[in-house]
Amino acid sequence: MAKKQGFEGIVSKLGLQPLESQMMIGVRKSKLFIGIPKERSFQEHRIGLTPESVRTLIANGHRLLIETNAGRDSHFSDNDYSEAGAEITDNVEEVYKADTIIKIAPPQLHEIELMQSGQTLISPIHLPTLKKEYIHLLMKKKVTALSFEYTNDEAGRFPFVRAMSEIAGNSVILLAAEFLSNANDGKGILLGGISGVPPAKVVILGGGVVGTFAARAAMGLGAIVSVFDNNVYKLQRLQEKLGARIFTSTFSPSILEQELQTADVAIGAIHSKQGRTPIIVTEEMVAKMKSGSVVIDVSIDQGGCFETSNITSHAEPTFISHDVIHYCVPNIPSRVSRTASYAFSNILTPILLKCGELSGIKGLLYEDAGIRSGIYMYKGHLTNDNLSQMFGIKSSNLDLLFATNL
Repeated sequence: MAKKQGFEGIVSKLGLQPLESQMMIGVRKSKLFIGIPKERSFQEHRIGLTPESVRTLIANGHRLLIETNAGRDSHFSDNDYSEAGAEITDNVEEVYKADTIIKIAPPQLHEIELMQSGQTLISPIHLPTLKKEYIHLLMKKKVTALSFEYTNDEAGRFPFVRAMSEIAGNSVILLAAEFLSNANDGKGILLGGISGVPPAKVVILGGGVVGTFAARAAMGLGAIVSVFDNNVYKLQRLQEKLGARIFTSTFSPSILEQELQTADVAIGAIHSKQGRTPIIVTEEMVAKMKSGSVVIDVSIDQGGCFETSNITSHAEPTFISHDVIHYCVPNIPSRVSRTASYAFSNILTPILLKCGELSGIKGLLYEDAGIRSGIYMYKGHLTNDNLSQMFGIKSSNLDLLFATNL
């Protein structure tokens, strides 16, 4: 007999009755109470659910309470949401009484104080700015927290990350073109060049979704593109998707340094499945880049893959290090908030509907391994090993928490 693995194996070892027999018989649908507060993080313009998605959730018996003007920066009015069936309030404390809270930016510390014991929080964690106090406050509130960054789909991909990566990949090339122009104190270079004038050279680190869409956009404007990734399969797939042969390489330090020295634009598009993004480009490599060249570190969401990167904002998006322009804004998709909000909503709505059908968050986590992978805290117990090591907080095994029917 094959050895039992994962949750089933743990249950067997503990001699406990599997929850499957309990849950699969007579599963009752739950009516979710979802609260969406207005985002208060600096220059965060997105919202988690569009009016169309709200209408769908309301039609399935769920209740939504939305703070006044929560969708304004994405050009969704309170009237749009009220016509879809949502309740609108100007009392943020009432919003935080909902069973499930949806935020596009991590809640600030004073917002966590408003949360109720045992709530479910669906939001990103923004690893570079995450603090120990944040984790402790969520633990104190016995919150179950689902992270956008770590949530998987049935194919093992990261749907939230992928959607924002598509937006970021297209956006970074437009940003690069802006910062190469005289309008932003750049070198005055047209990204694609013209007849008789060579185009700019773009080096992309990472052959994933951001890298692929950035390469496609750069090639569409006529730039010369090079892509680096240690996953040869990704490089092969990228070549097929682009339908053109471009320079690709694994992360050989000597080759990478040589390419960066002749680059006009360097884009960091590395995504770490867990923990911080590794530093690929050292400060010494950046110092050897051409004066006035542009670095856009999309990986800054997870710490950045350039040693010289530091978080910036949409208000002050750039800084100069070694005479190289650095753009390190962590929420690039917020520049196109309406498109990004639709992307979030398209992913969240099926998850919320399934949550209701499976009698709540516990049923959803039991049935869906992809959603379970996105949980970093369960009823106040930290369950993510990387966060445990980062902050020196004891981590609990999520399967064991299920097995003991916590």
